[in-house]
Amino acid sequence: MNICVVGTGYVGLVTGAVFADLGNDVLCVDNDAAKVEALRAGRMPIYEPGLEEMVTRNVGDGRLAFTTDLQAAVRQSDVIFIAVGTPPKATGETDLSQVEAVAAEIGRAMDRYKVVVNKSTVPVGTGELVREVITRHQTRPVEFDVVSNPEFLREGSAIEDTLRPERIVIGAPNQQVAMTLVELYAPLERPMIITDLPSAEVIKYASNAFLACKISFINAIANVCEVAGADVGHVAKGMGLDSRIGREFLQPGLGYGGSCFPKDVDSLIHTAGRFGYDFRLLRAVVEINHERTPHVIGMARKALGGLEDRTLGVLGLAFKPNTDDMREAKSLEVIRRLHAEGARIRAYDPVAMDNARPLLPPATGFCGSAYEAAQGADALVVLTEWNEFRFLNMERIRAALRRPVIVDGRNLYEPERMRRLGFEYHSIGRKAVVPG
Repeated sequence: MNICVVGTGYVGLVTGAVFADLGNDVLCVDNDAAKVEALRAGRMPIYEPGLEEMVTRNVGDGRLAFTTDLQAAVRQSDVIFIAVGTPPKATGETDLSQVEAVAAEIGRAMDRYKVVVNKSTVPVGTGELVREVITRHQTRPVEFDVVSNPEFLREGSAIEDTLRPERIVIGAPNQQVAMTLVELYAPLERPMIITDLPSAEVIKYASNAFLACKISFINAIANVCEVAGADVGHVAKGMGLDSRIGREFLQPGLGYGGSCFPKDVDSLIHTAGRFGYDFRLLRAVVEINHERTPHVIGMARKALGGLEDRTLGVLGLAFKPNTDDMREAKSLEVIRRLHAEGARIRAYDPVAMDNARPLLPPATGFCGSAYEAAQGADALVVLTEWNEFRFLNMERIRAALRRPVIVDGRNLYEPERMRRLGFEYHSIGRKAVVPG
């Protein structure tokens, strides 16, 4: 099948590479000429395990190509995926300007029947908006259909999530159009749900909002555990073994961040309000999430007797492990606040430091390893749960620190082990370890 994917961010680039790997001819389109040239040269704009190899292989085999010419790509393709950014506005409303601009170009270029697929995360009703924009910009009437096919990939495991998704959602105006997408995804042999277009659009937001609810809930429980002397790890395990609840997204810590959850929750609140419903539950979820950074900073402040003139080693900058994405990363807020209280920062992340540099205060120090970040610091603060940090030589870390204090915003370590190693250890939802 001839496929056009508009947008070469996480969603677009991974989608294009996987469809090419399944034997389709794919043209990925981006209006950033420098980005397209880099992709043609095999340089990836994002860090994602397995992506570079997949792109290189399919470019070499002639199934995957990159271009800035959207109109030519539209004419050449049978199915067009819109995978551009849908950032939030200040009000929480989703900014659909990129989607509308692409839809207008598709309308101008359309020369025969096409299936236009919204892959971008968009609020309910966007499918009809795309149909209206395309129709308005057509130079002559041409039949087409609009389909919603939301993505559920996770950064850091995007290839796996695209090749082996738990479900494929297809929102289509009729069964015949839906079968075009069913045929495209058939080689994956994964469960598919075929529904109407508005329902498919709501499924994506409802899914992300529910997961955000779980994260804020376990963080609220962690607050209770801290004052009650309970262990939130035991509580989460006891909850997660209930099949109705499940273990996923019950990890207490700094709360949710990244490119999806914050904007999707805000967008759903805004969309619900547009339809006259005050989504109070989600507003509470957002409030709890906003409290996480001050909570962790308060732990550091209490442990050190103030932050003025203290040196802190920070482990982890990306919003989650296995990515270099800094969008809505909790580290940005934490480090800015630490600087504001007079602390000096020595930071390390395995892959995200280049992306983090322009976003953090100029005084932030960047180190080449976790051990360098710990050298001479008054405390070590863990902000991202990279596997690398789980297996550090903790005796070496203790020797490097000026004071053996760890503030763990991701609960990477076992408190009893930290006690045996001689650390003062503060984590989320568990009793502090204070030697002696």
